[in-house]
Amino acid sequence: MTSQRPEAIAALAGTMRSAVSRRRLLQAAGLGSVAMVAAACGAGGDAGAEDAGSGSAAPASAAAAEDLSDKDMTANWSNWPLYIDIDEASGQRPTLEAFQKETGIAVTYTEDVNDNNEFYAKVRTQLEQGQDIGRDIVVLTDWMAALWIQNGYAQKLDKSIMPNAGNIIPRLASVSFDPNRDYTMPWQSGIAGLGYNVAAFKEATGKDKMTTLAQLFDPALKGRVTVLSEMRDTMGCIMASQGNDPSSFTDDQFSQALDELTKQVDSGQIRQVTGNDYIAALESGDVIAVLGWSGDIFALGEEYAFEIPDTGGTLWTDNMLIPALAQHKKNGELIMNNYYNPEVAAEVAAYVNYICPVEGAQAAMEKIDPALAANEFIFPSEAMMDRTFVFMELTPEQNDKYERAFQKAIGN
Repeated sequence: MTSQRPEAIAALAGTMRSAVSRRRLLQAAGLGSVAMVAAACGAGGDAGAEDAGSGSAAPASAAAAEDLSDKDMTANWSNWPLYIDIDEASGQRPTLEAFQKETGIAVTYTEDVNDNNEFYAKVRTQLEQGQDIGRDIVVLTDWMAALWIQNGYAQKLDKSIMPNAGNIIPRLASVSFDPNRDYTMPWQSGIAGLGYNVAAFKEATGKDKMTTLAQLFDPALKGRVTVLSEMRDTMGCIMASQGNDPSSFTDDQFSQALDELTKQVDSGQIRQVTGNDYIAALESGDVIAVLGWSGDIFALGEEYAFEIPDTGGTLWTDNMLIPALAQHKKNGELIMNNYYNPEVAAEVAAYVNYICPVEGAQAAMEKIDPALAANEFIFPSEAMMDRTFVFMELTPEQNDKYERAFQKAIGN
């Protein structure tokens, strides 16, 4: 991470999809779910992944069922809503349709991961009792994927079935919770940073661009600002703005950032601390500026802009994994392999507008849309990735303490 101000990357209105991105659909987790996943810890690892527990802890062995893949050509895949390419005229998913036609595997694709905690609560009892949850692939954010691995809820992948797995971009090839990517493959990544309505921001502040948290907290924007209910994103960005390192911080530094957040909430500067609702608030004009997610802001079009704060933004990844006792493990692995074909990955990236984890997809994107191929928020340079950070790896006790303090600060 560097203190140099990053160059703005303009929104590409003509090429961005009009559909809502999956991060719009996140629901803020309350204290009940925070306590429920107290074993899940914060981000860690030099590759930009959040971690659960100690990165050196050995994962528990996952139970395996008889693999029915060869005689039952089906697979069940749970993903976040609107997180795959969609033909908006027909409602079909072109890359998934092509995979099914090519392989004969019938995929039941369910958009039922609206929130990591919510999904975990839905299947946790089955996982703990050693039962099949009825899914062959699930997509979970780093820290939740780490929790599943350490608890023995994720099966080790057979890379001999996945030759395309070698196409993973170097930055994501090794993470602290899964150093060799034995259990997970990244689906998409994104950045938390500053989003704003360009015209409204200029009218309110006289500024053309927003590149600092100080600008987010400009009194001229009082009551027209939101920040994220994801503790790691909001607190990470605030800590960085105070000159502290979100990847390695003390209790005092966390408290310093918490004091700033409390001040901005209590003063009315921050209108709301929200998960997905900030997009609707931006579109309605209720808010002008937000701490938000890159793909969401780009999806809104050229009236809006996204900037990585000059002190850095947070980086997160959502990962595919195969649950314990999945009955179609091989079929799940074939699906993963398909989406690491660069041409297929480019089709997905052209729709979702998040960071593509597949090497070679940028060249494939040139054939789809050269403007998107040049978009650093889909295909980031090393210099841009260096302006992002990952939240410090937390112990379970730290995670619970920090989450509770954060929830109290935002009024929950």
